[in-house]
Amino acid sequence: MFGHKNMNADKLTDADIALLEAARRVIAQRFREGYHHVGAALRTKSGQVFSAVHLEAYVGRIAVCAEAIALGMAAATGDTEIDTIVAVNRDGEVVAPCGMCRELITDYAPGCRIIIPGADGPTATSAGDLLPEKYRR
Repeated sequence: MFGHKNMNADKLTDADIALLEAARRVIAQRFREGYHHVGAALRTKSGQVFSAVHLEAYVGRIAVCAEAIALGMAAATGDTEIDTIVAVNRDGEVVAPCGMCRELITDYAPGCRIIIPGADGPTATSAGDLLPEKYRR
């Protein structure tokens, strides 16, 4: 686990804990060796929750992260105002989004909160804190 001293970290709310449990539930239900190792859940500002697993591929570069799939699920329904997102590994431990997910999340939901591992357990921070000086077109 790691902690970031210069981030604006927040304690988890009851809604955040429920979101974390949704991510844990989806990976516990759908874990499949070689196919699905990470689960993610996001909550939109309307309160809707989208849960997904990552898609592993024989060619690693074409694997799709769970966060990206959850974002796509929300976009498919038109509910794109993302409030909070979290990802967990197969053991249900919170994992920080990879670099590509940080880019994707800040493209689609620059103001959202992301639950990440912290020194004292999961904590929440802003997407911008995880990707300072983001590339812009």
